[in-house]
Amino acid sequence: MSHPVRNLRFGLFGAGPWAGQTHAPALHAHGGADLVGVWARRPEAAAALAGAHETTAYSGEKGVDELLAVCEAAAFALPPDVQAPLVIRAAAAGRHVLLDKPVATSVALARDTAEAIERAGVASVVFCTLRFAPDTAAWIGEQVAAGGWFTAHARWLGALLGPDADTPDAPSPWRVEKGGLWDVGPHVLSVLIPLLGDVTEVSAVSGLGDTVHMALGHASGASSTATVGLSAPPEAAGASLELIGERGRAVLPRWNDPVIAYRAAVDELRVSIRSGVPHPCDARFGLRMTEILAEAESVLR
Repeated sequence: MSHPVRNLRFGLFGAGPWAGQTHAPALHAHGGADLVGVWARRPEAAAALAGAHETTAYSGEKGVDELLAVCEAAAFALPPDVQAPLVIRAAAAGRHVLLDKPVATSVALARDTAEAIERAGVASVVFCTLRFAPDTAAWIGEQVAAGGWFTAHARWLGALLGPDADTPDAPSPWRVEKGGLWDVGPHVLSVLIPLLGDVTEVSAVSGLGDTVHMALGHASGASSTATVGLSAPPEAAGASLELIGERGRAVLPRWNDPVIAYRAAVDELRVSIRSGVPHPCDARFGLRMTEILAEAESVLR
């Protein structure tokens, strides 16, 4: 007689808009996860989000350890360079980790994070939406299996930092500082790398606002271009990715609600925990994305 798999106890670190819109709802409603607490740097934010999802609020240095003591996995919705040291603490405590992208904006910090996870022997997944949203995940798998791609062209432009931005919440300070290269660049790389191979060459030029145009060489011999930014006019905002190869063109489909994608990421973390097999989009892959983005940033400077 088979027995049901016990729910995985999650602690959520972060209580900002993204945590409220995606992470907490996905964990609270997930059939295989129990949200056992929310930690935030601001006690009032932790209390509000925890109250909305019927769980316990934690804050401060002591709160980090208290939440780690009652969870089995830690999910993160924090600025990247705040996230990374806490991930290292979670791994050292033997907790599996579900990170947000980018893992960190420093290669050294991203490497420390990946190495801490490997040293602890815990599972990790980096939440890159397109790798977990059902429609786009299936499309990526199909195009990898098809092969024969000659080049790819990606564009991800947001209006968050533009003069006409109309958003209820002010953009995170780290997004203002680092721009679309670091915020949406990981989304693009998370698709291009499995399709065309690791990045072997990076060129980059700046456009208006925080817009960056990257030209990438890949291990397969194929090349790609990617335009990313957060300061486009609202009418110009949007995302697309087109593959060109032996079979003509293939276009990335529209993707689902991020809550659905986050639930899939939770599922895949659970699979990695049970199997002991590292996930393709784990902290080591997160490190690789940080290395590429840091190289592009260096070229721009």
